Amino acid sequence: MSNDNNNAAATPSPNFLRTIVENDMATGKHKRPGLPSVITRFPPEPNGYLHLGHAKSICVNFGLARDYDGRCHLRFDDTNPEKEEQEYVDTIMDSVKWLGFSWEQGGEVNLHYASDYFDQLYEMAEYLIKTGKAYVDSQSAEEMAKNRGNFGQVGTNSPFRNRPAEESLQLFRDMKAGKYKDGEHILRAKISEDAMSSPNMNMRDPALYRIRHAHHHRTGDNWCIYPMYDYTHPISDALENITHSICTLEFQDHRPLYDWLVETLAEGGFFQQPVPRQYEFARLNTTYVVTSKRKLRELVEDGTVNGWDDPRMPTLVGLRRRGFTPESIQLFCERSGVSKADGWIDMANLEIALRDDLDPKAPRAVAVLRPLKLIVDNFPEGESVECSAPVHPHHPEWGTRSFPFTRELWIEEEDFMEVPAKGYFRFTPPVDDKPGSRVRLKYGFIAECVGYDKDENGKVVAVHVNYFPDSKSGTPGADNYKVKGTITWVSARDALQAEVRLYDRLFTDPHPDAGGKDFHAALNPNALETITAYLEPGLAKANPEDRFQFERHGYFVADRVDSKPGKPVFNRIVTLKDSWGK
Repeated sequence: MSNDNNNAAATPSPNFLRTIVENDMATGKHKRPGLPSVITRFPPEPNGYLHLGHAKSICVNFGLARDYDGRCHLRFDDTNPEKEEQEYVDTIMDSVKWLGFSWEQGGEVNLHYASDYFDQLYEMAEYLIKTGKAYVDSQSAEEMAKNRGNFGQVGTNSPFRNRPAEESLQLFRDMKAGKYKDGEHILRAKISEDAMSSPNMNMRDPALYRIRHAHHHRTGDNWCIYPMYDYTHPISDALENITHSICTLEFQDHRPLYDWLVETLAEGGFFQQPVPRQYEFARLNTTYVVTSKRKLRELVEDGTVNGWDDPRMPTLVGLRRRGFTPESIQLFCERSGVSKADGWIDMANLEIALRDDLDPKAPRAVAVLRPLKLIVDNFPEGESVECSAPVHPHHPEWGTRSFPFTRELWIEEEDFMEVPAKGYFRFTPPVDDKPGSRVRLKYGFIAECVGYDKDENGKVVAVHVNYFPDSKSGTPGADNYKVKGTITWVSARDALQAEVRLYDRLFTDPHPDAGGKDFHAALNPNALETITAYLEPGLAKANPEDRFQFERHGYFVADRVDSKPGKPVFNRIVTLKDSWGK
């Protein structure tokens, strides 16, 4: 029962980034010998697991490279050794591949690390010092923060701002040699004489290097000074010949520093023109989730969820385990568009994309989630009749699946009502001289309710029916019976008993952490319910990550971690219809 893997991704829509790229290609702006005209990059910091917001950036950067015959680099911004681990590198690589993208293009492996450039970054820092464009500041962190000013107050020059270049250079080399403790000195840019009065806080002598006596997951203990992100990122782009450095809107105010660095270092002979250019787009903000790495880590560490890949998490590993498809996430990202205005996308849109992707390719199956025994009184004990159903109603070429009809069946609890409500067309008992209702057992026979059993607490534990042997679905004469209700069922003797996990949204508030709210207060107590269900027997062959539509109930996936051969565990991916809008 393997799943078809048709790609449901939509045709890319026009957007301002595509317009920029197409104009640059038309004018030959980034045309260089031996290089494509479009080179983008996805530069995550390996300090956590990727989440749904990162998926948008992955799709944008890798998608542009794909659509314009370019290439996209995967580059790890590993300049903060205290928070970075190889575990995060591995899961990021795995998630990018799972999402459907590759950094291997045209026979090249475009996998990079900022730490690859530590020697060059250091050399360029010395150049900036020698040319009077950087200096070593010896203020305390508190003094530096105070003198930096704020949005309503200009900053004050550091008393060390005019330190002679030779002195700063020696101090910087001594910092590299490990002669100072963390925080004793820092290297800052000196962009202009009046930089400390710039309305852009990022231009007020930004930090370029800080001292960190910390073990690095790739370079070990070779370095005790590490470059800042705002310094590393533009230089890494330029070294890799990136043409379009695409990031989210929160980096818009960082662009002047980006441009100053690449232009200044190009003048120094480190790069050739044209240098990369930065462009910003609105990040993907989705309702009913939190994406802060700190808050996600808190959910993991306090046991609210069962790890980073918990199917309730918005991490890509969590979404994968939940059963989301790469195609559905790509489709969602494409439909959400690319713009310069921040906004919110409702989680319902992701679920719609998921249903649109799964509906044409998920095999169908029958499952009874809330079982109630149905006894067919007039069916012979120990015998069975084989019934069949299409694997997929719109793919007859996929064939049929079969399952037995026996004397005892499981049906859903909701398919019997002792005192029926108005408009209820499932099983109801006989009342006075009025016979019980007739219902079609889907893919099987018509049956008429003749009674029911209760336990000592008054709970209905079994429903009794008689079936009509000449009413089997697909046989001559079956249409002679006119009934309003049709229900699903499985054989009690042959059904697969399985653990099924009914997942739902983790939060009940569309903006669980907005405005400083305690996101724990918005946790959904019904985000996970684990039940024992009865499934059609063929599902015993389901492999991890096989997806199915359980008729009536929604889309489900065999859990990729806990499923065992012959004993799958199923996760509900999404219901058939949106119930959150009600």
